Amino acid sequence: MTLDEDLEEAAGAVVTDGTVHPGVRRARAWLSRVTEPGTVDFWRFVDDVGPVDAVRQLRSGRAPERIRSLAGARAAQDETLADLRRAERCDARLVIPEDDEWPALPLHALTVAVADEPDDHRRQSERTRAPVPPLALWVRGPARLDELADRSVAVVGSRASTAYGEHVAAELGHQLGERGWTVISGGAFGIDAAAHRGALAAGGPTIAVLACGVDRPYPAGHGALLHRIAEEGLLVSEWPPGAAPHRHRFLVRNRLIAGLTRGTVVVEAAARSGALATARRAKRLSRPVMVVPGPVTSALSVGCHELLREAELGAVLVDGAAHVLEEVGRLGADLADVPERPSGPRDGLSDLAGRVLDACPVRVGVSPERLASIAGCEVLDVLRVLPALELADLVQWTGTGWRLTPPPEEPPRAGR
Repeated sequence: MTLDEDLEEAAGAVVTDGTVHPGVRRARAWLSRVTEPGTVDFWRFVDDVGPVDAVRQLRSGRAPERIRSLAGARAAQDETLADLRRAERCDARLVIPEDDEWPALPLHALTVAVADEPDDHRRQSERTRAPVPPLALWVRGPARLDELADRSVAVVGSRASTAYGEHVAAELGHQLGERGWTVISGGAFGIDAAAHRGALAAGGPTIAVLACGVDRPYPAGHGALLHRIAEEGLLVSEWPPGAAPHRHRFLVRNRLIAGLTRGTVVVEAAARSGALATARRAKRLSRPVMVVPGPVTSALSVGCHELLREAELGAVLVDGAAHVLEEVGRLGADLADVPERPSGPRDGLSDLAGRVLDACPVRVGVSPERLASIAGCEVLDVLRVLPALELADLVQWTGTGWRLTPPPEEPPRAGR
């Protein structure tokens, strides 16, 4: 059946059992190739008339001139069947807004944000920065997209990462995976890969959002990692199978990483890192932005520190999964534990007892009168606190006076 025949049948079909007509899915597949994602006007056009009528208008030349110009020469092409067959060959599928697997709740933030874009396309955000919902998502993997996205956190950072950054990202991914949270990143070298591997090592779910087709391992050096993610998590892309990883597509997909998750953690980012763009998109979607600080001397942490300095961004410093879940978890329930302070024998002493203890010499014992003079108190006050200090093994009676209890002697080392 040709595309036009499929669309005509879908336009007249009445579905009452909740299933999606194949023509609707084919229309979404065509739309995923006809224009690059992220254009405000094109998304609004499809949202207004529906996917089937949008394709029919574009193919017949009845669409508004602005929309036809966005499609350009691609409007005359039809690779939908080939795209769907490529997806089937690599165990991928096309998830569309009409499916019950569609992550409608997290992606609704993009729908709300795009409503603020002006009608005049000359005043709209650039395509690489516009908060536009996806028209469809190509998904590879056995898990359901909506279920994995429901409890997810984005972990992003520099490709040229340091050993410190990769260690932190892997630990963070592992800790989140142990708690059943999905780690979402971009599958790139550096921080992305470390976060994915940490989640996989914990047996937790992870999603790689790609800037190319889900059948195309990119970077090529991550072929094994991406294959494992496809087996245990999900590979997700707005571009159809076979699509190449063009540079501008990485900037566009950042909004999807921010939009699918409850919050974004930046582990390591240089001054011009793409991770900063993801963090700012998360802020525009009213999602928490979290930052792992690095050494002030590291160029790869400059971006992280700048995010923390931007007061309007409201970025929060985190050092592990406990801090992250405090920001994105259940209100009042997923609270991070207060760091434990090392306790010492002086903890809990009164001001008077502390002064008397400070007055005690190290070697020779002195009288209570001498302690009272140094501590600046009455002799009776000294006599009142000395027994408690002795019970705490802080002071010692020498037979002629009081002194500090000497530290225990170290046992002799072997061989001496």
